[in-house]
Amino acid sequence: MSDADRKDARNAAEDGRLEKPEGAPLRKGWTTGACATAATKAAYTALLTGSFPDPVSITLPKGETPAFALAREGMDGQSVFAGIVKDAGDDPDVTHGATVIATVTRLPPGSGIRFVAGDGVGTVTKAGLPIGVGEPAINPVPRAMMTAVVETLAGEHDVSPDLEIRISVPGGATIAEKTWNPRLGILGGISILGTTGVVHPFSCAAWIHSIHRGIDVARAEGLTHLLGATGSTSEKAAQDFHRLPDGALIDMGDFAGGLLKYLRAHPVPRLTIAGGFAKMTKLAQGALDLHSSRSQVDNQFFLSLPCSQSLSDAQRAAVEHANTAMEVLTILSEEGIDIARSIAEAAKRSAEGVLRDSGVSVDIIVTDRKGTIIAHAN
Repeated sequence: MSDADRKDARNAAEDGRLEKPEGAPLRKGWTTGACATAATKAAYTALLTGSFPDPVSITLPKGETPAFALAREGMDGQSVFAGIVKDAGDDPDVTHGATVIATVTRLPPGSGIRFVAGDGVGTVTKAGLPIGVGEPAINPVPRAMMTAVVETLAGEHDVSPDLEIRISVPGGATIAEKTWNPRLGILGGISILGTTGVVHPFSCAAWIHSIHRGIDVARAEGLTHLLGATGSTSEKAAQDFHRLPDGALIDMGDFAGGLLKYLRAHPVPRLTIAGGFAKMTKLAQGALDLHSSRSQVDNQFFLSLPCSQSLSDAQRAAVEHANTAMEVLTILSEEGIDIARSIAEAAKRSAEGVLRDSGVSVDIIVTDRKGTIIAHAN
């Protein structure tokens, strides 16, 4: 492959994201784990044969066989490296466009396969993750995928699979600042992730998985009070209110159900849920996915609350025909009705219904758009 072709390969993913026609299907991408595996296969093949396969194909856990163009390649004595630019498809992944480089080096016979964190790949510093403290942040499935390709190639060439695999991502430390890694105790760079090798656009499952790992780490750290918030504004307000450390912050987003159900099975003594008035209204209504495309505020719910029973017909009509939850908040607040408090209490009941007999005590904080706490139910 020529340098021009490699440049085209590096830019193809971004071009596809920018030029996609309106209404076209979302394009899947590949995980950092898949890229690391392909880079490892290319580098190890070159170490064994002196020639880089380009493109290089791998088999993913579900049988897919994608091919990856090499963006970098080179040899340095007993070490060989190959790099692949990650294409996350149409998923808003912060690692899209990053270059994942595998450098392989022969080890003495009997050493086995050893994984090392290179530049831009993090190191685990807290318990509770699938990888032990002190290990490079390369998750179990990518490790298994890389091990499989190394063992297969070693078998084909009748050599022992004794190899150091160093995974690097230039700029990974900066990318990691946009992820949850610092809170999870993964320092120095990104994680090499993936369970299937495939990135599905806007993956709810990936977000919920991250919530679970955040809870695991917090529990392993012995934290007894966690905070799940719908956004950074409510998170900051609730963190300051309760004086919680960063490690207690769980990036719940819209996935209240993912947080609550996991805590029901993996409890801590105390949980705070914080969010804006509209999001907490949805939770109060019993919704566990708070995204606008999957749950809506029902104005009739406000009218069903005991605090609204004294409203006149005109006031009830104004609430019923309000365009937004914030408009309802304004209308009822002007009438002296503490609707935010009622919503917080109802949201607390909804959360307690999911947590059931877990022993988790929950309180709800409702904030306005500026981050001012307008209600607290504990």
